[in-house]
Amino acid sequence: MPVLEFSPSVRNNRLNQIETFIGASPLLRILSGALPAAASSADSGTLLFEEQLPSDWMGAAAAGAFSKLGTWQSAACATGTAGYFRIYSQTGASCWLQGNVGGTGSGSAMELDNISIATSQSVTVSTFSITDGNAD
Repeated sequence: MPVLEFSPSVRNNRLNQIETFIGASPLLRILSGALPAAASSADSGTLLFEEQLPSDWMGAAAAGAFSKLGTWQSAACATGTAGYFRIYSQTGASCWLQGNVGGTGSGSAMELDNISIATSQSVTVSTFSITDGNAD
């Protein structure tokens, strides 16, 4: 069985390239329903929340992980139960990243203060982090 390990520096650099590639101020969307099969697949469900993220939206990677920077919070645009998130280019033309959503402490890829969302409700992303694999 093949074994592949990367140093912490390689893992950190791979993570930092995610923010560099996606670019400044990407668009975050939270939708109801099931996560699509791939980030390149069409959206499914109802758009519940949309926010332009800060220009520098992720912290510098350390120990093979990085987390959101600043407060990610906005008013909901519809009512429903959050099922997944997608991060798009600044214009919303391309989806680059997607994952599941859960409440605080759920262990989901992105955690919200409340997954039962009502129109105009303030929605806050509690946690969002990415850990790179293949640690040495």
